[in-house]
Amino acid sequence: MKLEKNSFFFVLLIGVLFGFFSPFVSSQLDSCNSALPVSNLIPFNTTSLTCTNAWSSQSFVLRFGQTDSNTWSFVLSAPDRGTYIAIGFSNNGNMVKNSALAGWISSNGGPGIVKQYYLGGYSSGSCPPDQGSLPLVANTSVIISQSSQLYLAFQLNTQMPQWSHLIYAVGPSGSLPSSNYLPEHSSKASGTVDYSGGTVSGASGGSSFNKARWHGLLVTLGWGILMPIGIMMARYFKKYDPFWFYAHISIQGIGFVLGLVGIIIGFSLDDDDVNNIDVHKAIGIIILVFGALQVKAFFIRPVKTSKIRRYWNWYHHNIGRAAVILGIANIFLGLNIADESTGWSVGYGIFLAIWGLSCIFLEVKLWMSNRDD
Repeated sequence: MKLEKNSFFFVLLIGVLFGFFSPFVSSQLDSCNSALPVSNLIPFNTTSLTCTNAWSSQSFVLRFGQTDSNTWSFVLSAPDRGTYIAIGFSNNGNMVKNSALAGWISSNGGPGIVKQYYLGGYSSGSCPPDQGSLPLVANTSVIISQSSQLYLAFQLNTQMPQWSHLIYAVGPSGSLPSSNYLPEHSSKASGTVDYSGGTVSGASGGSSFNKARWHGLLVTLGWGILMPIGIMMARYFKKYDPFWFYAHISIQGIGFVLGLVGIIIGFSLDDDDVNNIDVHKAIGIIILVFGALQVKAFFIRPVKTSKIRRYWNWYHHNIGRAAVILGIANIFLGLNIADESTGWSVGYGIFLAIWGLSCIFLEVKLWMSNRDD
């Protein structure tokens, strides 16, 4: 009886494990070593397409080739993670200001949806659907799901594609577009393409937190958050001497270094065609100069009894305040240029509101303390 009971649980365990792993066992990644398994479902001939491993880390496989004098055909395949896959075309490998095609399968096994997008920025709202400059051949764009794989197929009406780079992206797992607006990709990559030679370089890339985001994060943290807090330490906590002084120079020092690294990253971005970028960079350079002057001021600080100390104080205080004001303005300008979601601006605005109210409270408290003295 005990043996039968144990056998029953053993069989049950095997059944559970088989049921759990069966989707993985039945799923077979697409490969250039095998024929395209959905060729009969694609509305154009795919037999002559060149196959290449486009993005190995995400198992993206690309088939492409010229199938007519004015027609180029593409089939992009990737594992079906319950989200969209996308391919864009660019001359510099950058996403912004270019066009892409994205496809996904509707929830509950509904029909496949393919849309062209204009990549105006990094946020969902800056990439409107049904816009872009890709010369798509009508009624040839489809996406197919088979054996846990997605196949995005389309054709371009051109003698020779003019874009030297391909951009690949995959959405967050289990997250489908809402009203055809794509959720921000979880990962993207880019690689070069030689259409005449039929070769594609291995794509390189990573998470959606790209260099532009690192630039914005470091500058905001350094000069938009730490610097204002450092000013508070010097203004309202002088009675805690010498704590206020060491806290002030430590916070400002860390803030300056973070902001400097952020600016260096910012100057490495390829964004010459972005609106208002020259203004953003000019303000950033001014802030950097002001920050460098503050560092210099620290090393030439006269003693408190010196006659020129009051002039140094005026210079130090006002240059610092000007740098912080310009920094705050430039952060909002940068968020606007990057076309980030309003959540970033709202979040930073909440910090500024709390900081401002704290300054008002401490200023009133300081004024009342001085009046009593």
